[in-house]
Amino acid sequence: METMWITAAVGGAGLLVGGGLGFWLERGISRARGRRAKDDAEETIRQARREAETILKEARIQAREEVHRAKEEFESSTRLRKAELVALEERLKQREENLERKLGVLDRKEHVLQDREAAVAGREAEVERLREELRRAVEEEKAALQKAASMTQEEARQVLMQRLEGELQNEAAVLIRRSQEYARQTAEREARKIVTLAIQRYSASHACESMTSSVALPSDEMKGRIIGRDGRNIRTIESLTGVNLLIDDTPEAVVISAFDPVRREIARQALERLIADGRIHPARIEEVVAKVKEELEAAMRQVGEEAAYECGIQDLPSEVLCMLGRLQYRTSYAQNVLLHSREVAHLMGLMAPNVGLDPALAKRIGLLHDIGKAMDHEVEGGHAVIGADFLKRHGESLVVINAVGSHHEEMQPESLYAVLASAADAISGSRPGARAETTEIYIKRLEKLEAIANSFSGVEKSYAIQAGREVRVMVKPEKVDDQGALVLARQISKKIENELQFPGQIRVVVVRETRAVEYAR
Repeated sequence: METMWITAAVGGAGLLVGGGLGFWLERGISRARGRRAKDDAEETIRQARREAETILKEARIQAREEVHRAKEEFESSTRLRKAELVALEERLKQREENLERKLGVLDRKEHVLQDREAAVAGREAEVERLREELRRAVEEEKAALQKAASMTQEEARQVLMQRLEGELQNEAAVLIRRSQEYARQTAEREARKIVTLAIQRYSASHACESMTSSVALPSDEMKGRIIGRDGRNIRTIESLTGVNLLIDDTPEAVVISAFDPVRREIARQALERLIADGRIHPARIEEVVAKVKEELEAAMRQVGEEAAYECGIQDLPSEVLCMLGRLQYRTSYAQNVLLHSREVAHLMGLMAPNVGLDPALAKRIGLLHDIGKAMDHEVEGGHAVIGADFLKRHGESLVVINAVGSHHEEMQPESLYAVLASAADAISGSRPGARAETTEIYIKRLEKLEAIANSFSGVEKSYAIQAGREVRVMVKPEKVDDQGALVLARQISKKIENELQFPGQIRVVVVRETRAVEYAR
């Protein structure tokens, strides 16, 4: 029993000790868990704080960036608005200035109109006063006439009308004289222009060379065969070719006379073929003339093609090439017009690059500039205008048409090509030997040129150079200064223009130099 109580006591004590140990053990574990939980919570809080600080920093940075961006946008928009306001203010200022200027102009115009109105009103009053005085004078004159001559009112009116008619006739005579004088001056200018044009188209100095051709005959018997029975053969030739045959003027030769060089060439070739063939009758004449015309047309086209090829010009119409070929038989002051046109084309091609122009277009203008001479015997007007109209009908450009039409100042030049064409044409036509001019006349002109330069005070000596295209004047430096040299060049050029006739232009060069000479011994 006692053992049981002991056992029970020991068991109870063991239970108490075990319960106490379990309690303290569980309490320690709970405290450890609490500390760990607290540490985890504190770590979580610290981490949350760090994340919050990071998020806050990023938010602050982003906020600063947003603020900076918004500030820049605001400043940019402000600058644009400020620029717009400045521009608007400037426009408003300009408008105000314009309005003030216009108001000033309107004020001046208003003052001018007021002055004019006042002047007109004064003139009207003056006219009315004069009209009233005239009316009173007429009434007084009527009364005086009626009183002096015992005339009726109708008779006095007739006398007054006669007197006024006489005064009007005197005034009309004065006006007529003035009109006649003006018409005489205008007619003189026009007459000079017409005479110059006529001389240019039909120059007497080369008529014997350019208006006739001769055909040699094997014998004088051939003249009778050319004339034919009752003159039917010669009439047929003249009617078909449009020339005039002179049979009896030259032995063993027939002279062909015509203003049209192409007609003259057709007649010459046809007559030579008829003489060589021996069969001369109207039917054969018609056949030969027709064949010669066809062959000459082809030959002229070929000559035109060769000239265009030589100048490097393409795409010219067949009609233009044929007209170029006709220039082969046309002369101007004994100068072959086709050779002259080719020379002008080459001159323009050489000069065009120096003034910034297209040399190909310049050559085209130079070759075509005198094409009107191929038809100026058939069409009224100057050859420059005729050529321009012909080229216009065949599709040439406006630059070419204007340059061709204005190279003799018959049209207003509109480009540098026109001026260049005039210069090249003058150069080709005025060089020595190009056109008919005797050596004696040429030498006299050079002597006259030097004499004009030597006639001025201060000139030491002068020389005509460049075939008379330039005169070089040496002056004494102690008598003519630099300014005087300029004046002297002008005076010499004016005197040459007034006293000397010359083609193209003459360059006057005044040379003033001082030479210092000393000898070393």
